[in-house]
Amino acid sequence: MDRTPALAPPSWLRAVHSLDEGAARWARVRGSWAVALHELVCFGIKQARACLFGGCMLALLVVTWAFYPAGAWLARYDFLVVASLAMQGVLIALGLETRDEAKMILCFHLVGTAMEVFKTAMGSWVYPEASLLRIGGVPLFTGFMYGAVGSYIARAWRLFEFRFVRHPSFAATAWLALAIYVNFFTHHFLPDIRWLLFGALAALFGRTWVLFRVRHVYRRMPLLLGFVLVALFIWFAENLGTFASAWRYPAQRHGWQLVPLDKLGAWLLLMVISYVLVSAVARRKR
Repeated sequence: MDRTPALAPPSWLRAVHSLDEGAARWARVRGSWAVALHELVCFGIKQARACLFGGCMLALLVVTWAFYPAGAWLARYDFLVVASLAMQGVLIALGLETRDEAKMILCFHLVGTAMEVFKTAMGSWVYPEASLLRIGGVPLFTGFMYGAVGSYIARAWRLFEFRFVRHPSFAATAWLALAIYVNFFTHHFLPDIRWLLFGALAALFGRTWVLFRVRHVYRRMPLLLGFVLVALFIWFAENLGTFASAWRYPAQRHGWQLVPLDKLGAWLLLMVISYVLVSAVARRKR
């Protein structure tokens, strides 16, 4: 028998739970509209917690673009690497991120950086500023942006206590993720099969529902819809990142403009890779 005592939740988390229970009592007295409003607010707070690492990364990109000194001895991109590592340490120390989630970010860092090195060599996009901490044309902070996607999925899975109805087998999803990752490389030399991949994605997940718990009651939505919504928010974040000159696409070489909508499909496929990696960790824990 494991006799290790359970760790008490941090004092700030106990205060949040107390505030939540007080709001729930207030809502019950005022009727169903207040209960629904309270649950909507709780949903937004949990989403904000799930987006914490990604939101901090995006804030770093924008703030350094606006205020980082042009003549600083440490290049902006290198500062972003140091700041990302420091932010990771602070989140773990405050209990806002688990060590498993930090390992997940490292895994996505490696997967994303490998693809970045290839894509920048092929001219798909560029990082216009100089830096020392880089591999080829890829500053090392970029891996944290991929890690932010994996971090969001892992944290949302934990906070909303995901369950699934008619979920495809792990083997099928793993083969799909591998095919998606390989196509990101091979479509430069061979026919692009992304439409086949979209079809496989719809066939595998078209009947799948995700159940999520905001407070006490489980709600549900089609998992494919969840994938599309997450990809859409990543596309919005990508527009903000390119506006802040973190990287640039060829069409933005002479001035910023909206990221093409076809990138939304690329992010949808890339997010499936993230989802499958997170599901592998969840499956191992079960």
